[in-house]
Amino acid sequence: MSATRRIVDFARAGHRLPPAVRAAALHLLGDTLATGAAGSTAPGADPVLAAACGWGQGSDARLIARDMRLPAAGAAFVNAFQIHCLEWDAVHEPAVVHALSTVTASVMAAIDRRGGCDPEDALTALAVGVDIASGLGLSADTPLRFFRPATAGCIGSALAVARIDSVDRLDDVLGLAYSQCAGTMQAHVEGSIALPLQIAGAARSAIAAVDLVKAGLTGPHDALEGPFGYFTLFDGGDINSYADALGQVWRIAEVSTKPFPSGRASHAVLATLDTLLREGAVDAGSVVRIDAFVPPLIQRLVGRPFSADMTPAYARLCLPLLVALMLTDGRIDPRRFTPATFADPAIAALADRLVITLDGNADPNALSPQRLVVTRADGTLLERTIPATLGHPDAAMSPAQTQAKRDLARELAASEPDPRLFSDPLSYFTRPEQP
Repeated sequence: MSATRRIVDFARAGHRLPPAVRAAALHLLGDTLATGAAGSTAPGADPVLAAACGWGQGSDARLIARDMRLPAAGAAFVNAFQIHCLEWDAVHEPAVVHALSTVTASVMAAIDRRGGCDPEDALTALAVGVDIASGLGLSADTPLRFFRPATAGCIGSALAVARIDSVDRLDDVLGLAYSQCAGTMQAHVEGSIALPLQIAGAARSAIAAVDLVKAGLTGPHDALEGPFGYFTLFDGGDINSYADALGQVWRIAEVSTKPFPSGRASHAVLATLDTLLREGAVDAGSVVRIDAFVPPLIQRLVGRPFSADMTPAYARLCLPLLVALMLTDGRIDPRRFTPATFADPAIAALADRLVITLDGNADPNALSPQRLVVTRADGTLLERTIPATLGHPDAAMSPAQTQAKRDLARELAASEPDPRLFSDPLSYFTRPEQP
């Protein structure tokens, strides 16, 4: 049986999530919704909403942290943008896929337009969609060319939405989702707001793929392994290794949460500096040099130079700036991504103290391990090895750190029309009307 057939069968099958997997799905759902609330006031969020409002009228689905509704495809687009636009959304690190961003947005829109959903069915659809999107990324053995969170995310999301909508023709759903996959790494290279727009487009395309199949249309059936399939055009790799483990390892339990609203590749360095600051070992005045020894993907994703005319989207992916802000503020607050901050000579001077060195890691998709060496003004060195980044399942955020993230997200949210968004995320997700 082909790997594609096994993936489709997995997407269709009945599943009972093991307790630990269910707990991970519930935790990540709350984290993702909170991140989407925070993104409702981010740069670009209101123009995205204005554009989506022009695509048609309807009240199918809610918008996170906004007291309004849109047709399902438009709501999925807006919510996915809000979830990803601050770079605060969960990520499967080995896969390099922000699977929760697309899957949560599209599944929520599908649930809303049908008037609600059994909570266990919703969590299972979420876990299945995240599993498939992450599995596509895990199977890749080439560096990112296309923006994998959007391409893999679209496919996983569409199959998850098909579960919610009870659509059985999953070969066609997969084929039509694949036919709409889009998004490249050029937006990442330039630090462009097109990056979260690619996530938004993937969530909208997932809704569209399922709707097209419900309307009787068909798609290509060898979308992953065919001569012009996903693993020929988008990524190189072998999908069989992932297919062999389907249902034995739930990939949603491997997903990392993000403590800071910045690119995940920045978090090992930032979390280590945060710890040193809290221990009183360093401060902004005592650090003269910071050497970060990192895999190639870290340099590629966040090793970009400091620039006084950078955009907020670029800033979230600029490790020198982020290091300067951590040393200055003791946290990363997206409201600091302003022209005044970028023009501050003190910030620029701190940013210049970071030196990034490649560590020889041969894995093009590796985010860890990393090593940090801090040189203090008195000449002493502080060295830390970072086997796993804070937020990874092997280095989980503490309850206090999780609550601090939720509190900042609530502070950033445009509004809170439904308190369940933070107090009871599963009820919020599955019961569109407040009880």
